[in-house]
Amino acid sequence: MMKQQTVTAAVLLGALALGFFACVFHQDNSWSLSERRRLAQKPAVSVEALASGAYMKSFETYSLDQFPLREVFRGVKAGVHYHLLHQRDNNGIYLVDGSLSKLETELNEESVAAAARKIKTLKETYFPDSRVFYGVVPDKNYYLAPKGGYPHLDYERLSAVLEEALPELTRIDLYDCLSAEDYYKTDSHWRQECLDRVVARLGTELGFSPIPLEDYTRETMEHFRGVYWGQSALLLKGEPLTYLTGGILEGCTVHHFEDNTDTGIYEVEKLKNPDPYDVFLGGADPLLVIENPNAETDRELILFRDSFGSSLAPLLAGSYRTVTLVDLRYVSSQLLPQLIDFHGQDVLFLYSPGVYNNAAMLK
Repeated sequence: MMKQQTVTAAVLLGALALGFFACVFHQDNSWSLSERRRLAQKPAVSVEALASGAYMKSFETYSLDQFPLREVFRGVKAGVHYHLLHQRDNNGIYLVDGSLSKLETELNEESVAAAARKIKTLKETYFPDSRVFYGVVPDKNYYLAPKGGYPHLDYERLSAVLEEALPELTRIDLYDCLSAEDYYKTDSHWRQECLDRVVARLGTELGFSPIPLEDYTRETMEHFRGVYWGQSALLLKGEPLTYLTGGILEGCTVHHFEDNTDTGIYEVEKLKNPDPYDVFLGGADPLLVIENPNAETDRELILFRDSFGSSLAPLLAGSYRTVTLVDLRYVSSQLLPQLIDFHGQDVLFLYSPGVYNNAAMLK
């Protein structure tokens, strides 16, 4: 018995010593690639911080972020939750048919109504004479959650609230244009190369003839891992990220108002960023304009969008002289008259359910 206790104590002390030396010699990281966030750094020692307890609180956060083999332990924890304990989700992320998605279950009808009021006010104030359309970008939950038996938003009610509040606008329904396979398995976004039916539906409603997707050239980055890959901590394989180039897109330029720069449709260097999806139009941007000097029409489009619009807009650029993208999460609507000359352009509001359900983010 004594021998067994001695061995147990020795193993415990050895583990503690190993952990101690691992922490001592571990080099701190500034960024978590999987979680796409900055990691806490070692806090500065001061009498004031020690006396108030702020130092120990900061040190606890720091030690959790910088613990050696942290990513390994995150993966083990997630694997145990899913495969051993058969829990339904990890960190709010669930897995169905090899595809990850994030639970969102409660529809905030007041928020959806507020988003509709925002749209109506913008139309009445800035472009009362334009043709104005709106739609919902289906999220992956619409297709995955029912199949996996997970709770989800009431999408029919979301559409009904918008339709009741916006009777004078033309609604474009996209739910039947997609399937779960048209989204990245490790990310929330749709795949650009799978948007043929979406673009066709928009063309029918807005009255333009889209360029067939097979007319573009496909460029692919292998081993893409999206935002859900890091949040879930499951060790899933990477997947291809494809963007469509060539043809009329070669002559298009993108003007970014925030830093007054011009780029191409794709910023390929951003494939090396923590979020390679930024290859599409450079990622999040308050206001930008795609100019197509080779367009066969003088028609113009203003697209009020979220991140899904980054990969969709290039496929609309072939049918318009200009496509202006506005992201009201990053620019106040009160500034729009100073930035945009409204003169009868087509206007399309296209947001994912998460934006309609959290309308306070629209400025």
